[in-house]
Amino acid sequence: MADQNHLTAADAAATNESKNEMPTTYDPKAAEQKWYSYWTEGGYFRAGQRPDAKAYSIVIPPPNVTGMLHIGHALDFTLQDILIRTKRMQGFDTLWLPGTDHAGIATQTKVEQKLREQGISRHDLGREKFLEQVWDWKDKYANTIHEQWAKMGLSLDYSRERFTLDEGLSKGVREVFVKLYNKGLIYRGKRIINWDPAARTALSDIEVEYKEVNGHLYHLRYPLKDGSGHITVATTRPETMLGDTAVAVHPEDDRYKDLIGKTLILPIIGREIPIIADEYVDKEFGSGAVKITPAHDPNDFEVGQRHNLPQINVMDESGTMNEEAGPYKGQDRSECRKAITADLKEQGVLISIEDHVHQVGHSERSGAVVEPYLSTQWFVKMQPLAEAAINAQKDGNGVNFVPERFERTYLNWIENVRDWCISRQLWWGHRIPAWYSESTGELVVANDEEEARRISGLTDLKQDEDVLDTWFSSNLWPFATLGWPNEDSADFKRYYPNDVLVTGYDIIYFWVARMIFSALEFTGEKPFSDVLMHGLVRDAEGQKMSKSLGNGVDPLEVIEKYGADAMRYMISTGSTAGQDLRFRWEKVEQARNFANKIWNASRFALMNLEGVSFENIDITGELTTADRWILHRLNETSREITRLIDSYEFGETGRQLYNFIWDDLCDWYIEFAKLSLYGTDAAAKAKTQSVLAYVLDRTMRLIHPFMPFISEEIWQHLPHEGETITLAAWPEYDAALENPQAVAEMNLLMDVIRAVRNIRAEVNVPMSKKVDLIIKASNEETLSIITRNDNYIGRFCNTSSFEAGLNPETPDKVMSAVVTGAELLLPLSGLIDIEQEIARLEKEVQTLNSEVERVEKKLSNQGFVAKAPAKVIEEEQAKQADYSAKREKVLARIAELRG
Repeated sequence: MADQNHLTAADAAATNESKNEMPTTYDPKAAEQKWYSYWTEGGYFRAGQRPDAKAYSIVIPPPNVTGMLHIGHALDFTLQDILIRTKRMQGFDTLWLPGTDHAGIATQTKVEQKLREQGISRHDLGREKFLEQVWDWKDKYANTIHEQWAKMGLSLDYSRERFTLDEGLSKGVREVFVKLYNKGLIYRGKRIINWDPAARTALSDIEVEYKEVNGHLYHLRYPLKDGSGHITVATTRPETMLGDTAVAVHPEDDRYKDLIGKTLILPIIGREIPIIADEYVDKEFGSGAVKITPAHDPNDFEVGQRHNLPQINVMDESGTMNEEAGPYKGQDRSECRKAITADLKEQGVLISIEDHVHQVGHSERSGAVVEPYLSTQWFVKMQPLAEAAINAQKDGNGVNFVPERFERTYLNWIENVRDWCISRQLWWGHRIPAWYSESTGELVVANDEEEARRISGLTDLKQDEDVLDTWFSSNLWPFATLGWPNEDSADFKRYYPNDVLVTGYDIIYFWVARMIFSALEFTGEKPFSDVLMHGLVRDAEGQKMSKSLGNGVDPLEVIEKYGADAMRYMISTGSTAGQDLRFRWEKVEQARNFANKIWNASRFALMNLEGVSFENIDITGELTTADRWILHRLNETSREITRLIDSYEFGETGRQLYNFIWDDLCDWYIEFAKLSLYGTDAAAKAKTQSVLAYVLDRTMRLIHPFMPFISEEIWQHLPHEGETITLAAWPEYDAALENPQAVAEMNLLMDVIRAVRNIRAEVNVPMSKKVDLIIKASNEETLSIITRNDNYIGRFCNTSSFEAGLNPETPDKVMSAVVTGAELLLPLSGLIDIEQEIARLEKEVQTLNSEVERVEKKLSNQGFVAKAPAKVIEEEQAKQADYSAKREKVLARIAELRG
């Protein structure tokens, strides 16, 4: 026999020749290893094998090659896999394209940290040798991610895997840059940007995390040059005052009208600075006077531009004070703050210091406090791109957000977006396709150096040292991965636009918005039809998972302990779209128990399907009530599961699957089926075997997208056609299987069995002890159902005698229960204490009184009656009649017992 970890289709078929030999317990590890190898080697995940089918595509949000995948990735990827597996079974030509992201600053930071532990820096190695180190890192962690994808059971088309720095994507990035530059939408300029002094690189606005910090507000006195007084200003960062070039007041502020145009003396430095008027100032806030530091504040920069103020940068790239800081040169910015505060106090210009809680920007990657910093960088003009995206959304041609509320979040951001700083002072990433003449400084933007030389006629060219923001390349992901900018690419024509993007709500600005405006600009189409936003995975207490808290969960640990199917089922069905998920180990254990329930039920069924082949399965003809009922419930469940998956309602999908499999199939149908399977009627047995095989086959198909491994393992033992469940047809709704009569009959039978079991439990009569049962039917139809199915009632109520009628002879002393359409009577002799039974019935009356009162109150509410649909009112009226009838019967029983 072939190695079980590398099964071919023939090996798998041979392995499962004996369909009835399933192990006693399910072994997740063995199944996962076996079937993933089988799927990938069989090429079952590859797109393009159904050229005549409708295409359905998803490109994976590429994980960063910075380390291991976390439980949030597991949620994200599992939801995508559910969609892809479902659509593949529905006959679509599905593409789920895998890939990874070079992740710019995040990856470079990791590699630099590793080098520091060896006592060296990237500068010791030089750019080329350093990049070799980063590529080694990338290869290592890309392989790790591959292994994790396999462990999770993801049905990815590895033949189309991409990386954001591979040549195809790099070509697309260069083309986008050049086109945007030539269109005037990319420019190079000196502006205030977010600067990470630890990583020594620019950051975009959305790479800055704002944290609440307990700081101080420093109130300072700036004296007028003519000695006539002073102006009071306030700042949270006194070290930046060294770069002040003006104080601004509102032009209509009467307090300062006579001072506009006068000169102040900047404390410490002694520089003369003007008092200017600008409507930016809020005259109602504080003193109404604002210090202007154009090189260290984005708003001050704009004011400075309007008033032609000098820009004085007082720090270097590491956050250390430079020569413009005078006596504080060489001090770290935090040291300078302490020193300058002391000096201001000594000079008598520090009025007061008050506690002040405010939001301070921190680098998302290094954690350093971000410095607003005047720097020459590359920018994208966002307004024209944003307008196209906004118009598409408002014209009804935009992306469908799920949940819908995220559309407003998206529009709020893109309507107020600022120009995007896209250059990074890193070595790892897409090098900016711009060259400078070393002799003249002339700038040339081109796809490569050869083109730059050709269009400029220059030979002494040196490429820009900076790289592009990682999001500049990843925002091309939906189309660049499919062959763009070659629009004749077969994959681009076939699979673009994508059908859905599945991602967390936390990167709606970073990535989702940018993909949309880039796609509209360069392909003329939205990149995907739907965006499914899921929440974060939090710990059991609702806290965000983090290394510092030590509350993170490794998906491989979950898989090792409970199996991939249990993890997938728990995380995919544990919350609704857009809501955070609390990870609880007990929930994973419950999912594992669910998998075991499926296994045990299937194992029992297979032991009773000896001789059944796929060809002789026949669910037509004379069937039992239970057979007809389970086919109806399967059909109903198939329709609902299809609708729910299409609506991305995975939580409700999980509930429906669980209820059907655990309750309907395992707890009821399989128990009922035993009567035929163990009986002497060969025809009835054959029909039930067919129904059982059919229902189990379809059930495995329904659960397969959620639990791929156990469903494949069981399906391969069942009578089936085809090589793998991954390609088996999805269960479609079949009107011929609708059977409301069977549902009504089964509901009555289940009510009777539950009621008898409840009576037994109340008086501690074990199921092993036989009882006498009398059923008093309220009408002929109910009596007919009971009579036709007396074998079920006798078996599952374990009766020694059983009588049913419209008015059967009733002993004086009985225990009773009421179900819709019938009264159940169990003779008391030897079973119960009569007074206890009266007390029990009186409690039941109280419960029914409450139900009747609740319904009557609702029906007497004119507001409810006026607004509720007719069907809802009819349902409430039916409940009222049902509860009232039950109450009357219970009251009658109490009277009988007391008589």
